Amino acid sequence: MVKGKIHSIESMGLVDGPGIRVVVFMQGCNIRCAYCHNPDTWDKNGGMEYTPYELVEKIKKYRTYFESSGGGVTFSGGEPLLQKEFLIQTLKLCKEAGIHTTIDTAGVGDGMYEEILKYTDLVLFDIKHIDSEKYENLVKHSINESLNFLKVVQEKDKKMWIRHVVVPGITDSREHLINIKKFIDTLKNVERVELLPYHVLGSNKYEVMKMKYRLEGVEPMDKEKLKKMQKEIFD
Repeated sequence: MVKGKIHSIESMGLVDGPGIRVVVFMQGCNIRCAYCHNPDTWDKNGGMEYTPYELVEKIKKYRTYFESSGGGVTFSGGEPLLQKEFLIQTLKLCKEAGIHTTIDTAGVGDGMYEEILKYTDLVLFDIKHIDSEKYENLVKHSINESLNFLKVVQEKDKKMWIRHVVVPGITDSREHLINIKKFIDTLKNVERVELLPYHVLGSNKYEVMKMKYRLEGVEPMDKEKLKKMQKEIFD
């Protein structure tokens, strides 16, 4: 049986989809966001091994909480799409158990998207940038695969929540956010748009891991300013 690499599991997640959720942070990521606060999820060889059955049995232990709140399980990362065979088998078992499924993704996987989405109720899609050059500069990866995944999401008519991290001096201009809004308006089934404030809470991990933090010196995003922009442009 295929096994998956799991970084960690949060049992009472409140912000990664509807209701109270079990959030499974999967190990491995092939993009390098300048503001990533979980660089410890990047290494595909890290984490703890689970079979799909073992993971779903662990998820089931919390179903009283998420069933009473309209919650479920969210597969995050890292990038969950990279462990496609494991993800598909785990999603199947979740659906057989009547558990609401969500994937939190930047859309940079390596295929089998149709099969993954067959067992996915909601997609939390992270828009890094919409300008291809600036996207690549920000995450060190081409935008093409992300757009390819998004195309499949649209073809499969899946519900989406859109997320976008707002970084001072990089993604916080009014012009940029208006362009993001115009792009989102071309998509269907978008139930929610969330602007997320850039923060530095995970920057200390880079020092521990002896890695350079690319946004050193950038101040956290002003949350009140962000709320105002959210209301004026997106709400």
